[in-house]
Amino acid sequence: MPYIPLEDHLPGITGLLEYRVDTAAPIRALTQCLLRGPSTLTEGERELIATIVSHRNECKFCSYAHTAAANTLLEEENTTAEITKDITTASVSDKMKALLIIASQVQVSGKNVTGESVQQAKDAGATDIEIHDTVLIAALFCLYNRYVDGLATVTPVDPGFYKGLGQRLKEHGYNRLPQGYDHLKKTNL
Repeated sequence: MPYIPLEDHLPGITGLLEYRVDTAAPIRALTQCLLRGPSTLTEGERELIATIVSHRNECKFCSYAHTAAANTLLEEENTTAEITKDITTASVSDKMKALLIIASQVQVSGKNVTGESVQQAKDAGATDIEIHDTVLIAALFCLYNRYVDGLATVTPVDPGFYKGLGQRLKEHGYNRLPQGYDHLKKTNL
């Protein structure tokens, strides 16, 4: 049960963003820019960064949500399972492995990022902007994970909920839906 009154039909971060629409606007804008804006990393790759950080922070809502978004964007489910099991053996490029390792270091602490891991990413073909964006996405998702769990938001158990959320994130990104979220009142969590 959430620590503050949130709409029952809006689990996870959505309820929090609707609770404070004024603070949600810059959060949504930054997330949209980083995860859906122009980048040499695909949207699916950027969702993998969100997935690994959320998984390692043990934030169930965010982990399930971004796993579903990555799976939807990648059009398969193996990659998310592989990276959460072992980044070094996952079926992703060496560049992506290096970026996911950096994201995992940020998840622990920004000070855990090493010059060696940054150099490995560069040696694997990562650009400075890709390294920058990886660190920023990882740091941002640490914030989200703590926001969601710190206020004990609702975490649906139905996998179908997350599949629908993954599709919504693919289609609409991180922008607030123009019609709002009242239509979700009909959906069972």
